[in-house]
Amino acid sequence: MPVESVFSRLEPLLPSVSKPIQYVGGELNATVKDWDSAQVRWALMYPDAYEVGLPNQGIQILYEVLNERDWILAERTYAVFADMEAVMRENAIPQFTVDAHRPVRDFDLLGVSFATELGYTNLLTAIDLAGMPLHAADRGDDDPIVLAGGHSAFNPEPIADFIDAAVLGDGEEVVLAISEVVREWKDDGRPKGEQQSGRDELLMRLAASGAVYVPKFYDVTYLTDGRIQRVVPNRPGVPWRVAKHTLMDLDAWPYPRKPLVPLAETVHERFSVEIFRGCTRGCRFCQAGMITRPVRERSIEGIGAMVENGLAKTGMDEVGLLSLSSADHSEIGEIAKQLGDRYEGSNTSLSLPSTRVDAFNVTLANEFSRNGRRSGLTFAPEGGSERLRKVINKMVTEEDLIRTVSAAYSHGWRQVKLYFMCGLPTETDDDVMQIGELAKKVIEVGREVSGRRDIRCTVSIGGFVPKPHTPFQWASQLDHETTDARLRKLRASVQSDKRFGRAIGFRYHDGQPGTIEGLLSRGDRRVGRIIEAVWRDGGRFDGWSEHFSYERWEAKTAEVLADEPVDLDWYTTREREYAEVLPWDHLDAGLDRDWLWEDWQDAIDPDGAREVDDCRWTPCFDCGVCPQMDTEIQMGPTGKTLLPLSVV
Repeated sequence: MPVESVFSRLEPLLPSVSKPIQYVGGELNATVKDWDSAQVRWALMYPDAYEVGLPNQGIQILYEVLNERDWILAERTYAVFADMEAVMRENAIPQFTVDAHRPVRDFDLLGVSFATELGYTNLLTAIDLAGMPLHAADRGDDDPIVLAGGHSAFNPEPIADFIDAAVLGDGEEVVLAISEVVREWKDDGRPKGEQQSGRDELLMRLAASGAVYVPKFYDVTYLTDGRIQRVVPNRPGVPWRVAKHTLMDLDAWPYPRKPLVPLAETVHERFSVEIFRGCTRGCRFCQAGMITRPVRERSIEGIGAMVENGLAKTGMDEVGLLSLSSADHSEIGEIAKQLGDRYEGSNTSLSLPSTRVDAFNVTLANEFSRNGRRSGLTFAPEGGSERLRKVINKMVTEEDLIRTVSAAYSHGWRQVKLYFMCGLPTETDDDVMQIGELAKKVIEVGREVSGRRDIRCTVSIGGFVPKPHTPFQWASQLDHETTDARLRKLRASVQSDKRFGRAIGFRYHDGQPGTIEGLLSRGDRRVGRIIEAVWRDGGRFDGWSEHFSYERWEAKTAEVLADEPVDLDWYTTREREYAEVLPWDHLDAGLDRDWLWEDWQDAIDPDGAREVDDCRWTPCFDCGVCPQMDTEIQMGPTGKTLLPLSVV
């Protein structure tokens, strides 16, 4: 049956809510298809507000990949603010898409991309507003399959009660494969099979493909002390381990070809091109670098074509060249020069948002500021002391940093931002105080080489949260009280120094949100009850400081786990042993577990941490990804050149 838009009911209510334009849709390059022309229909969700979700590259890419197939329809939905939620409940308006304002419950699949675990409560709001049962076990054949993806899907156990399935890794190819399975199931008449449920039959087909993890097909048992005893399939035909997906040959997937142009202000006002995927620098804290291996570079011609096309299709005047460490592209120098040649004299600016200290040079920076836009530079030493940087395998020395900022200040830059983490394994008060000393040296050298006093350095500090599929997945997390105490001490020390206090700015969040992120990132299925209790108590937008309530999370955790042998500290500040079964051990990121453990031991070696080089330039370190995933590193140089374009 045709599905009607809810917009006629929604539109008169929009003046009563904040930022109503985020619910209107109709962006340039958006796609609205005829409902009846599609055989498989996706609602794609980024579980945050429109202003955060619309620029998300992952959702934009999948939206376009799916809609390019004439038999698939894909629309977008985002989290709604509390005022809109109240209006929708009062007027019986369900969770809707922004493209055609169709009810989410009428779609075949609800695909949700999680960049952070703090979006889990927003998922529950969307499911409930859609009119679907909150728990996957209670859904019927007419409810969408709720499918989780994104980096947080590499441990989906805390939301196992609420999702039907999860996909690990790159989504471009697997969403098409999933769509084929759904189409075949529909063409077969939505059979129930041996499961006595059409929904279960569809989930079984997805699970049997090896491409999708279906939590209900796995049983988890626990030991008396609270640790997991084992995770095993509960029916034949279900794989013991589910592996991630890796997209090879990025040039064959030059998405987004038609980037969405937002109607309202968003967190990123630029057109972004992913210049490579993956990272093998081996930073031990970095989940993104570990789970996206191996490195796969986009060619210089592919990058040039995407930039040209994106500018023409959007009218934007800033291009961001994105990756986990963009200056590590093997041809970044030529990319910068040749794009600079192409767009010199135009209003197009180029930016490199992610730059390592040891990959930066002034020539590169000057190429990206040819058209007169010179913003501050951001570098991420991560650890305050050289000892701690060895622990985390961030092979950047103090001399590297001073040399780099000296070059920047001497060539006209006045502002440098330094990013650090607090709470890293083996960290002491002195390691944190070294952050202040390093910032003072940066200001000192800046004043010396520039001959000016208006040199600024902003220190931004985040709390360390151990993540699955990293060498630090076994580490204890620093409690938020100690984190806050160390940061207060650091700030007081710097501000009391009259020579540097006004030149050094501080930005940091308190440690409480990090504690809850730690609970959710390494939690098991028991944590789902906490998420639900927090949500029922009003928890929404937990990634926003103005909405986050540590007291609510702490109280609900204690309440839910009162009869369990585990508590909040058990999930966060407790160090794990090698033999412990981790909640995500049955989910395969390609990384050899023994290799991760050995790297963890190298980090905490009492005789001093041992560093690991980048395997792009050295022999293989046997992390396991390439042979396990049947992949290989793809990188240049290619020696290709771009033809300059005529500026009109």
